[in-house]
Amino acid sequence: MVPERPVLITEFGRFGPSAVFAENLSGQPPVQDTEVACAWDATALRVRFACTDIEPWATITQRDGPLWEEEVVEVFLDPVGDAEVYFEIEVNPLGTLLDLVLRRSRSGYKKDFAWDCEGLKSSVERTATGWNAELKIPFGSLIPEAPRVGSEWRVNFARIDRPRGRERELSAWSPTQLGTFHVPERFGVLRFVG
Repeated sequence: MVPERPVLITEFGRFGPSAVFAENLSGQPPVQDTEVACAWDATALRVRFACTDIEPWATITQRDGPLWEEEVVEVFLDPVGDAEVYFEIEVNPLGTLLDLVLRRSRSGYKKDFAWDCEGLKSSVERTATGWNAELKIPFGSLIPEAPRVGSEWRVNFARIDRPRGRERELSAWSPTQLGTFHVPERFGVLRFVG
């Protein structure tokens, strides 16, 4: 049974309410919590993550490196909502970025690492309880026209946590109930409000 798609509100000019992640397979609370909130304006979507983490770590500093092999937070955006093409943006605790576009093919989804989200910006900070990350994602790199009040996108937000000495944990805002986040049919809805 496929769960109902969750809805996250993004407010114009300020962050909307935050949402909490669940473990990706079971839907239960993860070992280490993650929250996400979004804001938007005429030019960009802002995504803010707050990650509880007893030991945030990463070593990759090269743009478009394999960030998913370490600790990372991820954004999946399908502005059209057809599950044919969607964008993935990741940031690790060092502030390193990865951006790519995925296109449906006969054998699944083909990753295009050549795509760059022009104007993408990030900031990361360590906190007493873990780490926070914020992304500013320009609409012009994703779609021809910015969303309007009432627009809805298919989206998901995810985290890979790799505590030393323990198995990795996959958590997401809209759990896919599989061992991967790449299930756009199970993405939630981001609703743009004024």
